[in-house]
Order: sequence, then structure tokens, then C-alpha cells
Amino acid sequence: MRKIIAATFVSLDGVMQAPGGPEEDPVGGFKFGGWTFHYFDEVGGAAMEELFSKPFDLLLGRRTYDIFAAYWPYQKDPIADAFNPATKYVATHRPDTLTWQNTQWLGEDIVAALRRLKQEDGPDLLIQGSGDLIQTLLANGLIDEIRLMIFPLLLGKGKRLFGEHAMPAAFKLVTSQT
Repeated sequence: MRKIIAATFVSLDGVMQAPGGPEEDPVGGFKFGGWTFHYFDEVGGAAMEELFSKPFDLLLGRRTYDIFAAYWPYQKDPIADAFNPATKYVATHRPDTLTWQNTQWLGEDIVAALRRLKQEDGPDLLIQGSGDLIQTLLANGLIDEIRLMIFPLLLGKGKRLFGEHAMPAAFKLVTSQT
């Protein structure tokens, strides 16, 4: 049985939009892309290394898929070495444009498809980015684990991990590290 793990970079005020680069996701006029850059350290690097050390398949929303597919296939580093061969399951209404190797469309009923995938044997399903997809999965009780890397800054505006329609929920803290 597979788990769905959401691993997300988030600011103190809950923004998860465009942590990687200035042009990553300017939707809604977001001007702070790349906000994690100055805060990444050895502890953060070790956390990422641990996350990617076990086999996984990627579970991505369409916008994150497009960002990743435009970048990772052309890189040669440990993250690319993990992302490129992984199966990428994508929530999209445009399946005909999924061109990154090992990509599969989840179909019209994403929730049902993920319920089936979770029952299968295989590596865990790792969500990177994909805020809208995370909201759908939270609303349907499909996320088994949330790994947050919280960065010490306030962004004010941007896509939030727990949006305005988030349902009340209780979680169990398994571990934390500074």
C-alpha cells in the first residue's frame, strides 16, 4: 500500500508559491519567486536528501508539472537523477501535452484514481508544489503525511498551503528539526 506524502516549502505566513526561482510562478502578480534561496542551509539540504533517498513516484498538479518538465529533464544533479526516472502522475485536463518521460495522466476522476493508486504496490507518491492538488487531496482525506520546510519570512500574498477552504483537521507531529 502506498502513501501520499506532501513535501512543501512554506513561509511563516503559509505561502508556498514559487519557492525555487523568480519566474517560477508569477500567477496573481506574485513577485517573490525564489524566496527560499537565501535560507537554504546544510540542515535543509540534509532534509531534502533524506526525502529523496527512498524510492518515490511524483504526484503533480498541472502547473507544477509544466514548471518541472521545462527544467528537470535538462539537469544533471541528484534531484534530476531522482525526478527524471520516477513515474510522474499528473492531474490535468490536457493529457495530450504530457511529454516528460514516464508521465501518466490521472484521468478525469483524480480522487478515484488516487484511491486506486494508494491500494497498489509501489513507491510512495510524493507531491512537490501543486497547491491546488494538495487542497483537493486534503478535502478528500488522501494525504497521509505532510512534510513542511518552514522558512523564517513573511510573504504577505501568494498561494497558501492551507487555503481559505481548508477544513478543520488535527495532525500528529512525528518529528521536527531546526
